[in-house]
Amino acid sequence: MRICLVSETWTPDINGVAHTLAQLSGQLRERGFSLQLVRPRPADGEHRAEGMDSELQVRGTSVPGYREVRLGFPAGGRIRRLWQAERPDVVYVATEGPLGWSALAAAEKLGIPVVSGWHTNFDHYCRDYGVDWLRPLVTQRLRRFHNRCGATLVPTHAQAHDLGQRGFERVKVMARGIDGERFSPAHRDPALREQWGADEHQPVALYVGRLAPEKNLDLLRDTFAAMLDAHPGLTLVVVGDGPGRANLERALPQAHFAGFISPDDLIRYYASADLFVFPSISETWGNVLLEAMASGLATVAFRHAAGAELIEDDVNGVHLAVGDEAGFRDAAVALCQQPARYGRLGRAARQRALGYRWPAITDDFLAALTHAREMSDETSRPCRV
Repeated sequence: MRICLVSETWTPDINGVAHTLAQLSGQLRERGFSLQLVRPRPADGEHRAEGMDSELQVRGTSVPGYREVRLGFPAGGRIRRLWQAERPDVVYVATEGPLGWSALAAAEKLGIPVVSGWHTNFDHYCRDYGVDWLRPLVTQRLRRFHNRCGATLVPTHAQAHDLGQRGFERVKVMARGIDGERFSPAHRDPALREQWGADEHQPVALYVGRLAPEKNLDLLRDTFAAMLDAHPGLTLVVVGDGPGRANLERALPQAHFAGFISPDDLIRYYASADLFVFPSISETWGNVLLEAMASGLATVAFRHAAGAELIEDDVNGVHLAVGDEAGFRDAAVALCQQPARYGRLGRAARQRALGYRWPAITDDFLAALTHAREMSDETSRPCRV
């Protein structure tokens, strides 16, 4: 089967969409599937993606304030010519930008089945960026896009229920996976902890993610400050970058800000911390939460997305009702002062995370693609009487 992946983002971009697609494409190549890729030309110049049998790069532009985030321009004509020459059996559209819309239209014209992914809560971002009045329009447009597809894949059962209630059709669940050998407590690095000024008995609290409004940075700032007040020996580490970094650095001068780091460094950072604090409620999933749990960290998160799907409160982490910011802050403050408890939660967190392996996630992905292809064949087959 030839599968075409359409996405506005791809490795080495640092985001959940690019990470998920990299894992899925690697699994698919290992199983012998033929892969195509349609994406915007990278900002740093044209280079080909690894392992693709063919690739189409189209013109794109950077999102204002986020140079690394690209939007592809519509390219329906070029996509149709590619697919007329090398017709895919099914198309997976990962992003709902202009490129995704033109790919969907091209597939419809050629009678190629399409499965879409719900990787980003764009309607939620309207509130975070002060344009909440746009949410109904954004939701309407997203619903129109996804209901034209054979299926829409979402990462959690709660998300599937929510979208179903809002009129989205053919919604299926495909969770996210983890490489438990890479993300493991085995990579704990005493030398790195020493660089942070932490010995083996001092707790290290970690945050990993974009430093942007949608990540609930005000609560992260307040929580880290409260934890430090309660436990002055605590070490704070922040991995990631974005427009909110400067304000956060001013508010938390004691914290270590690493910026974006390499994948190999990231696994050491996770394994060398003790607690993971994740206040965001904008994620559809939250790969970093699963990575932290696989690395053996006790996590504090809201009962949202992966936090709702993965965490059993006080069994393998701590989760709070969405909106309970005081409870979130208090839970993190209490946990950083309880080494036996956060050690127990971290060990249980790893066992929970290891149940989410990429081969099983890829099985779910292929099942959805195969079903969409079969349904397309059924509807296109002529009726004989």
